[in-house]
Amino acid sequence: MEETVAIIGGTGDLGFGLAMRWAKAGVQVVIGSRDPNKAEEAATRIRSAVRDATVNGAANAAAAAKAGVVVLTVPFAAQAATLKSIKDVLKGRVLVDTTVPLAVAIGGRATRLLGLWEGSCAQAAQALLPEVVVVSAFHNVSAELLHDPGALPDCDILICGDDTGAKQRLSGFVSLIPGLRPLDAGPLEMSRICESMTALLISLNRRYKTRHSSIRITGIK
Repeated sequence: MEETVAIIGGTGDLGFGLAMRWAKAGVQVVIGSRDPNKAEEAATRIRSAVRDATVNGAANAAAAAKAGVVVLTVPFAAQAATLKSIKDVLKGRVLVDTTVPLAVAIGGRATRLLGLWEGSCAQAAQALLPEVVVVSAFHNVSAELLHDPGALPDCDILICGDDTGAKQRLSGFVSLIPGLRPLDAGPLEMSRICESMTALLISLNRRYKTRHSSIRITGIK
């Protein structure tokens, strides 16, 4: 794909993993961070690991301005402030929200969720950005596996949103990562269920001493 993807929070685990995989697939990637130097450091690491990768780093707003699809991969505690800081450049773009309201944001357990008035993090993002198309995804994929270019994830990516075109657009990018299958999980309100799966997977990882649990939906071809 020739379209550029910006990953806001791309120096974190999930963001860096997605940047690595999309760069390997030939996608033009811009890593965003509050600190542009850290963003460029992350981009340099990917260019060193992935031959012919087209990936650069920039401050969050500058990164978002360069892309048609913007993926937000920051912790819940930073979601609202980050979105407000890039709000002015998001019009006309698709925002992919990966945020999960884990209780660790207020010192609680990673296996517990916080209740949100809007229903989910993705719906909160949509309320904050009424003129932006918001979809949610990537709540149930192992970031650790994404970091390893030789590993093959085994995971369905559940995409929620009210804009069919935006979901199809994101599905194209998901399909570029071997082992991932995009599934249309319905309207944005379904994101509250998909977000809650993250806490479930964390619990399973701890119980079975792994970091690679994920979700596969059977019976769908």
